[in-house]
Formats: sequence, structure tokens, C-alpha cells
Amino acid sequence: MPSAGIVPRRAVQLAALVAMMLAFTAQLVGALLPVIPLFIAASVVNLGLDLVLQHKQPGLLAVLGRIRFDVTVRQLLRDMLILVGLLHIDGINPLEEQAPLTITLLLFYGTHFVCQAVAVLVRRTRSLPFVTRNIDAGELRLCDAPPRILSRQTGRRLLRFSVPTTIGMMVTAITTDAYWGGIGLAVSLALSAGGTLYLATWLLPKKRVVAEQQALEWLDNWLAEYRPTVGMYFSGGASSAYQANMWLSTLASLDGNPIIVLRERFMVQKIEATDIPIVCIPKVANLMRLEHSTLKVLLHPANSGKTSQILRIPSIKHAFINHGESDKLSSCNPYAKAYDEVWVAGPAARDRYQLADIGVEDKDVVEVGRPQLSPIRPIQRHDSARAGRPTTVLYAPTWEGWDGNPGNTSVILAGENIVRELLADENVRLLYKPHPMTGSVDPRAGAANARIQAMIAEANGRRSGTRPGPEAAAELARRAEELSALTTSAFRKSADELERMRLQGTPEEGRAAAVADAVTAWEEAYWNSFPEWEHQIITTARPGIFSCFNQADVLISDVSSVVSDYLTSEKPYAVANTSGMSEDDFRANFPTVRAATILTPDAAGVAGLLDAVREPEKDTLVAARAELKEHLLGPSDPPSSVRFNRAAMDLCTKADERRIRMENRLSGIPGQRSQEGVDGPETAEHEATGTSDATAGV
Repeated sequence: MPSAGIVPRRAVQLAALVAMMLAFTAQLVGALLPVIPLFIAASVVNLGLDLVLQHKQPGLLAVLGRIRFDVTVRQLLRDMLILVGLLHIDGINPLEEQAPLTITLLLFYGTHFVCQAVAVLVRRTRSLPFVTRNIDAGELRLCDAPPRILSRQTGRRLLRFSVPTTIGMMVTAITTDAYWGGIGLAVSLALSAGGTLYLATWLLPKKRVVAEQQALEWLDNWLAEYRPTVGMYFSGGASSAYQANMWLSTLASLDGNPIIVLRERFMVQKIEATDIPIVCIPKVANLMRLEHSTLKVLLHPANSGKTSQILRIPSIKHAFINHGESDKLSSCNPYAKAYDEVWVAGPAARDRYQLADIGVEDKDVVEVGRPQLSPIRPIQRHDSARAGRPTTVLYAPTWEGWDGNPGNTSVILAGENIVRELLADENVRLLYKPHPMTGSVDPRAGAANARIQAMIAEANGRRSGTRPGPEAAAELARRAEELSALTTSAFRKSADELERMRLQGTPEEGRAAAVADAVTAWEEAYWNSFPEWEHQIITTARPGIFSCFNQADVLISDVSSVVSDYLTSEKPYAVANTSGMSEDDFRANFPTVRAATILTPDAAGVAGLLDAVREPEKDTLVAARAELKEHLLGPSDPPSSVRFNRAAMDLCTKADERRIRMENRLSGIPGQRSQEGVDGPETAEHEATGTSDATAGV
């Protein structure tokens, strides 16, 4: 069943289509009869409606394009109807007055099509085989992009440049003087011809970037100069960028020269603030050039279809680091056996891979902890009861997943019951943070999520108390402005990929640290802007889940990585069992719940959970949480950041050892050359042929 928001949107789109068809019909009728007021009104409304839809409903106009009624056809039809209308108006001589107008109109369309051809050439010349960020690419002769209306917005350009023509023709229809139509056409022709000539200047050598081969040679030289050691490889959709962003600070803290390798051009702007050099290489043939660099290790936070392409480079060691660990089967994907090593947080994940029996050998599993969990504050025993303050409960359910397993999310079967029980307690402050993909697969989850939010809003309406003063809101606004200034790229609307490359060249020193500090300050101001008694619904990226952890006294969630991460704090938590298993089987099958309070679908157990938080002597799972924390995340000493760095350096050593073995092996075979030509004279030969012995047979 379509959602409530889809029906009105479709109704608006249908109304817009009907209005456009009526405008064309009225313009035709007004031109043939002729009825001058109808003719003028329909002509103006028709063009104005198209201009508005270009901005408000581009998707609708794209549908018209698929049925061969695109913007050029529509505007040409409008102009032809105007000429027909002028033919039927008394007082306008078709041979002496209208013929020049028709010829000038044809010249206008001629310049329009020439401009389109020039725009295609300009776009082709402003495309490199790679995209960079945080790298000074001045040698590539990057310059600002041409105006979008000339280079990319074909429809808007034609419509806007046609406005003077339409206005002039309408004045001619009123006055029967072709002079005004000629003026309008002259202005339109001047705009189109002038725009074409201006756009063509981007084809001159001064504004053209280097050729593809020169650009690739520049990339090779930059890699040789920067000498990257450990990198992160990422490929995915627009909504998956968080999987890479969570590892940025960890990657930046590694020894050596880190790098980020991407495959999708749009992803370059999805990566959050970082000082790490970013290189996006879409084509496989160009990606293989990394074989000749000093890159030794690539870390993979997610699997994707394009991962297999980078695995073809044998000189680089690959480690799967995942973007979160849980007891779900998705945390043990059989694809993991394609990597040289699988890095996990602690012994629990090691055991999970062996129990899954998917081909990952135990010797290839390395325990590194979860270094990005450092912002999570550990429990302070003297704050457990939070005397005089509401008990803050974070309910952070996960989404329904792709497999439809009823135990994936508690939102459908238990969510409303859990929230109802929490809202019934006057001393509870609820923070509700659902997974952003809730409802994307199962509409029942989306409906339940909406009902839960309505329940929380209603409960807030029944509460009252002292609110923070206006200075708290002012502080939040100030912090938001500071954060926006650091994180929002100040690009022109016309900026294209190459212009952004130029503007995002060498990063400002310490910018990533400044962003981190600004986020922390914003989050503090955010929490201070709300009263302690008010429930919160958090559906935005900020405040992040770790900040919510620090606010909460207790977590209620599902079987997900959220539970593992929250255990860093060693604070009480509960997991909803909507799987249909008994409690004993549930605990046995999901190690992350062994130190949790188990909630049934009817929310039984919520009262006991709250008592354990408010009266620490009733918290019987303190020792179990500490033990489970180490089992899931590994020991606290040495810190996970140290263990992660050590694992990276050890894998670099293995890459070096392999390179030496291959060089020694191939040196004794006549006619063979080393596949790792990083430091030797073989590099030039590899680059000249564009192939390698190691990948030729793959």
C-alpha cells in the first residue's frame, strides 16, 4: 500500500501534466481562431509552467523525455504555435514581417544545437581517469568549471534563452508590429551565440586539463613521491559511506603514509573531513597501476562487487576489518576467505568464524579490538543511580534486514510495548534512535516506527518542567554554525569534479582535528539545549550513537553491533528476544546477549531492568558484562589502537617478505621480470606495457 506522502506527490505530478497539455491545447486554439487574449495567456503560461517544472519536478520532465516529448520538442512546438498564431492575426504581413522572424528563430535553434555540441566536448575534456582529494593536483592544469546553464543544463538554457523571444512575440501579437518580435529574437540569439562562444573558451589550451595519459603519469609520480604504505579500499552506494567514515580516525593514526582508495566518483564527497589523501580510480585498468606503488596493505570495511578487482593485485596484502560486528550471519560472510587476513575485535568473532564454517582459517583471524570506540565513556559506579535525575534509557533497535528474519528487529513485535512501558514510568527519559533503514524492507517496521514516534511526542505533551534558557539555544546555534563552516564545502553551484579537486587540494593542517572538536562541542550543546525530563527522538546522523551511549544509563537494543559497542561502557543493557527462541536458546545462540536482560515481546522485564540501574546492588550482571566485554572486544591493555597499528605493520612486513621471495624466484628465470617493480628498473617497463605477469592470467 503506498504511503501517505506518495499519493499527494503523484496527484501534483498528474495535475502538472494535465495543466501542460491544457496550455498546449489553449495555445493551439488561440492561434487558429485566433483569440488573442487566450493565445497570449496560454503561450506565457505554457513556457512559465515548463520553467517551474524544470526546477521543481525534473523527474516528471524526464518521463516526458522518455516518450520523445523532451524540452527541445516542447519549446519548438510552442514557438511553432506562436508563428501560426501570428499568421492568423490581421495586420501582420507574413512575407515582409514574419519571414525574417522565422529565419531568425531558426538561427536561434541552430546556435542552441551548436552550444549543445560544444557542451559535450567541454564535458569530455573536463574528465580525468581519477579523482583526488587532499592532494595538490595543480600540475593537471585544473580550472573553474563553466556555468552549469551552458555546460550541463540544456533544458533550462533553452527555456531561459527563449523568454525574450516569447515576450517579443506576444508584444507583436498585441501591437501587430513585428519590430518587437525581432527585438526579442535578437536578444535570444545574442544570448545563445554569446553563450556558445564563451563556453568554447574552455576548449582552448589555457583551460584544458592534461590528457589522460599525462594524468596517469602524474598519478604514478605522486604515488612514487608520497610512498603510501597502508590504505583503506572502499566501494559502495551513497548511503553506505558511514562504513568507511567510521575508520577515518583509526586510519589516520597508523604509522606510515595512509591513503584512501575509492571506486565511485560521487563517494569522494561522501567521505567526511580527513587529512588522508583520497584517490578514486573507477576503471580496473587504471586501478592496476597501484601494483607499481609502495602500497603494501589495504583494509576493507565492507564487501562489494568491485572488491574482487583490487584483490587481483598480489603485491598488496588485504585485510577485512568490517564496519561492525554482531551475532548475525552477515558478520560471517563467506567472501571473507578471499582476504589475506580477517581482523576482528575479540575472541567472540574468532569463534564465530570457526562455528560458521565458511572457509576462513583460524590462523588468518587477527584480534585488533575496536579502536574507534574510544569516545565511549566507561561507567562510573557512583553515578549509576543518578540520584535526583531521570533514568535515561536509550532504545536503539536495528532494522528488519534483507532476509525477513523476525528476530532481526524488535520494532515490529515488541517496540511499541517496550516504549509504552518506559513512558509509563515518570522517572524515565527515553532516547529513541531507530536504524535509518527501518521500514525500507518491511512496511510493518516503518508503520510501527511511526506509531512509536507518535507515542513519544504525545508523552512529551503531557510532561512539563523547567527548560534551559535562551542562551542554551543560542549556544547550539553558534556551535552548529561553526561545525557547518568546517564541514560544508563552499563550492559554487556550477562547480564540477575538477573544480572541487582544485579547491580540495592540500588540506588545511589540523582540519580533521578541528572538525572532531567542533562535533564534540556541538553534541554537548545539543544535549544542554533540552530539559532532562524530555524524551528525544533522534533520526539524524548527529548526535552520533556514541554520544547517545554517553547520555544513557541503560541500552535496549536488538542483536546487532550496537550491543557490542555499548559494552565498552560496561553499563547495563537489554536485548529484545523476538526470534521465537526460548531465553536459554537465545543466550546460547547469541553470545552478545549473555550479560543482558532479555526482554520478551510483551516487554516483560523492563521494570526489573530499571531497578538494576537505579539500585546498583540489584545489578547482578556487573561481572558478566566485564567478562563479556573482553570476550567481544579483547583486552583493554594494550589499547586496541596499539593492537590495530601492530597488525597493520605486521601485515606490511608480510607484504615485504613476499615481494622479496618473488624477486628472488623470478630473478633465476630467463626472460622474467619482477612483478613488484616499485624500487627497481622494471617499473618503467611495466608502465610502458600496462600489464603485469601477476595479473595477466587472471
